[in-house]
Amino acid sequence: MCFSSSDKADDPAPKPAQVQPSSSSASYPKASMPQDYAPPPGPPPSQGYPSQSQSTSYAPPPGPPPSHSHAQDYAPPPGPPPSDTKNNPFFTSGPQNAEYAPPPGPPPPGQGKHDWETAVPDTALLPPPPNYFSGFDRSPANNATEEECEAGESWCQQYPLYQPMPLNHEVAAASQYGNIAVYAPPFFTARGRGSLTQAGLGVWRGHSERGATDTCLATYPPLYHVAAHSPLLTGRKKTIYYEVRILEDGSRHDEVSLALGFTAPPYPAFRLPGWHRGSLGVHGDDGHKYINDRWGGKAFTAPFRRGETLGLGMDFVVAPGGNGIRVDVFLTRDGFERGRWNLHEETDREQDLPATGLEGYHDLCAAVGVFDKVAFEIVFVPGLWKWRGYEG
Repeated sequence: MCFSSSDKADDPAPKPAQVQPSSSSASYPKASMPQDYAPPPGPPPSQGYPSQSQSTSYAPPPGPPPSHSHAQDYAPPPGPPPSDTKNNPFFTSGPQNAEYAPPPGPPPPGQGKHDWETAVPDTALLPPPPNYFSGFDRSPANNATEEECEAGESWCQQYPLYQPMPLNHEVAAASQYGNIAVYAPPFFTARGRGSLTQAGLGVWRGHSERGATDTCLATYPPLYHVAAHSPLLTGRKKTIYYEVRILEDGSRHDEVSLALGFTAPPYPAFRLPGWHRGSLGVHGDDGHKYINDRWGGKAFTAPFRRGETLGLGMDFVVAPGGNGIRVDVFLTRDGFERGRWNLHEETDREQDLPATGLEGYHDLCAAVGVFDKVAFEIVFVPGLWKWRGYEG
């Protein structure tokens, strides 16, 4: 038995009627249902709760829903929306939009197509950039033969670099005051091809005749004495320097056949400084710098001139962080510094040979290279230099 949806009485449901047992079930008489199993009083749960119209516990709260309770808080700001100033078809221009109006009058004349080809010339017509870090295969002025180059390399392999000499106070004092001797190889003075004489303490004069072969004039004692001057030992900067004056009488008019340099001994006397290991030089015929470079060197300065005084120096200081020695090389012309480079920063790892012997761990001597016709004066005394920046 079910209850219709229209039955809303509060009376309890009637009990089920008793059914008379049939003959087939007589042996199993059915006991009457105990009172404990009667349905609970009242209607079933779906019909037992009053409707919303009969109860106020489920009535909605007073007032409008939250979305309509404060409509004034969501009102648009005063004035037209921003789009009215651009894309609104009903927008009419006014004084407030005058700043967007074009300027009065016609456009300026001559505002045609920009001629960028005239402003930017064809770079193919420009000269190539200077070759600062890559060397030349040959010098534009003078070049030794391949046989002479190979002979110099063989000599260097046969006579490796000397180890630094022990501390010698006389050597250190001689380099400080410029008491330096210059030595010429026998072939330089043979048959009158050249001469070298001492003009005073630390001052030497010499000349070579036209057609004279390459010659390196060696010096002793060394200007840089590791045991006395290394900044790793003294904690101070060390500068070595000397000057050479190109004499007008006895020199060629078109070029100066002389090179200033430094070498770690020993060095072949028949090669100019800068061409082999443990040496550097600045050559006067082309103005190139050479650091263990037996080819054409690297562009550095203008060629030397007759009557000019040239100076070459090296600075040795402790490298940043105390990691080794920083070495700078500089050139002066008539008392003013005209060029400087760091021994390691301007090198090409693939093309340049190592600067072993010049890094501050070997003794270094001044070396003057000459060839062909040139007359010169070498000065080691600081008081006679044109350059006044020497600090020792």
